[in-house]
Amino acid sequence: MVTATQSASKKKAPAKSTASRGPDAVALLKADHRAVEKLFGQFEKARDADRKKALADKICLELRVHMQIEEEIFYPTSREYLKDEDIVDEAVVEHAAAKDLMGEIAGMQPGEDLYDAKMTVLQEQIEHHVEEEETEYFPKVKKTDMDLKAVGARMQTRKDELMAQMDTAQGKAVQ
Repeated sequence: MVTATQSASKKKAPAKSTASRGPDAVALLKADHRAVEKLFGQFEKARDADRKKALADKICLELRVHMQIEEEIFYPTSREYLKDEDIVDEAVVEHAAAKDLMGEIAGMQPGEDLYDAKMTVLQEQIEHHVEEEETEYFPKVKKTDMDLKAVGARMQTRKDELMAQMDTAQGKAVQ
């Protein structure tokens, strides 16, 4: 037997936005972090120049897309809810530094002087950025009333668009 409360909640469920079906914004970003960490690990183990180049290209693609959805959607939205503007500003500056380094790496080939060193520094910058986001920024956002599911849905849609555009523009990167 279905109670009136159960019936009402069943009627409301389909009316929910599709945002509730996907990951919330923080979960999406953390999943991206884990994926890039895995790619960096593969890069560290790679010995073949072609494999290194393909992995570096894939890392940079993943990071560019991740940074873009953060800068277009997550950062501006979270800025509205946080009382700490500095944390958002610092994240934006860290992105700019990583983008500069990625630009240098994109113009290089494995085996060139400083190629591996630049990849190592990029990895260190990203690890630092990820640690700050996951231990400081994300916990603060989770304490707000920001709709993480709705923001996550917007971010996933934008990520899918960007990946399709960048994959088309650059050719398929390493899987």
